[in-house]
Amino acid sequence: MNPASPPASAAKKTNAPTWRRRLPLLGAAVLVALIVVGLWPRAVSVEVATVTQGPLVVTVDEEGMTRVKHRYAITAPVAGQLRRIDWKAGAAVEAGQTVLATLEPGGSDFLDARSQAQAEARVRAAEAARDGALAQRGRAEAAARMFTTDRERAKALRDRGVLSAQEFDAAQMRADTAAQEARAADFALKVAEFELQQARAIAGRGATEKAIGAAEPLVIKSPVSGRILRVFQESARMVPAGYALLEIGDPTDLEVRIEVLSRDGVAITPGARVMLERWGGAEHLAARVRLVEPSAFTKISALGVEEQRVYVIADFTDPIERRPTLGDSFRVEARIVTWEKASALRVPAGALFRRGNEWRAFVVEAGRAKMRRVQAGRSNGVETEVLDGLAAGERVVVYPGDKVSDGSRVAALAIGAR
Repeated sequence: MNPASPPASAAKKTNAPTWRRRLPLLGAAVLVALIVVGLWPRAVSVEVATVTQGPLVVTVDEEGMTRVKHRYAITAPVAGQLRRIDWKAGAAVEAGQTVLATLEPGGSDFLDARSQAQAEARVRAAEAARDGALAQRGRAEAAARMFTTDRERAKALRDRGVLSAQEFDAAQMRADTAAQEARAADFALKVAEFELQQARAIAGRGATEKAIGAAEPLVIKSPVSGRILRVFQESARMVPAGYALLEIGDPTDLEVRIEVLSRDGVAITPGARVMLERWGGAEHLAARVRLVEPSAFTKISALGVEEQRVYVIADFTDPIERRPTLGDSFRVEARIVTWEKASALRVPAGALFRRGNEWRAFVVEAGRAKMRRVQAGRSNGVETEVLDGLAAGERVVVYPGDKVSDGSRVAALAIGAR
């Protein structure tokens, strides 16, 4: 036995407390690591979208109402006893054939010399109005033929690739407008002829009454073909001259009257496309703006705010087969196109925000949000055109919150993810 060597039990007693002395240090290290992990900034969950290239359409969205384009109010030509009118709204009438009302005039309307002279003057005025309507129809038909020929030429040039689509659309709009004006002129001529017939009938009846001393009932026939829109007076009664009896028109010949804010009406031009939605059908209907009325009016909104509004008149371009049940004074929701681009660099409108006088966006790069200056163009409220600062295919943060800053870590989610 070597006296210099310590006993084995003494060596064990010397080494045994070593791991126990290091245990507090190890626990402290684990605690520090847990604190560091807990305090380490976590990635912010954000919704992201991809910058895309595609069509962008800017519209003015407002409510509208359909109305018969050409309507005619049947009035009593003279005072007298009106017989009961049995017609109901929706009944079909034929020009010059359907008897709308029967009036038993008072004798004083025909036996008085002054009334007879006035009736003869109305005949001459009606003849002048008929001649003017005839000339107007001739001009409208000539313009319609000319613009139809221009449209055919434009179509041939477009098919050969010589004419742009915008120029062809302008030619198409002129042809459609001229056709509508020709139709309106034809309607006005029919009304003028009816007025002339009524005036001649009254004047002739006055002369007949003077000769035989009796007055036959005055029969009022329909001036145009179509349907009865409204019956103002159904029961028999005494009516004065000019009293409204019925209203007739063609319910298939519709236009749309859209009420827009005056500041939006400034950006709407004749020929602009209109998409009519929520009218009762499965698909939207197409129309084109014919007129933006030059005079606005004041309207009180539901919130009690005074607004300046103006009417926009649009014509249907879809065939009647697509809207067979759409009638007069039906509600529609209109989207009037004020600007469109076939291929625009677009981004969700919620991805852009203001910093001072500039637009900015957060671009996701390597798991971090990088703030970038962006030059924005037109916007429809859902998507915005990007003129500079972004490229197609890049991912941007949509609706960034206060937790997102330049360089912060983000966890990208698709739009719509919870």
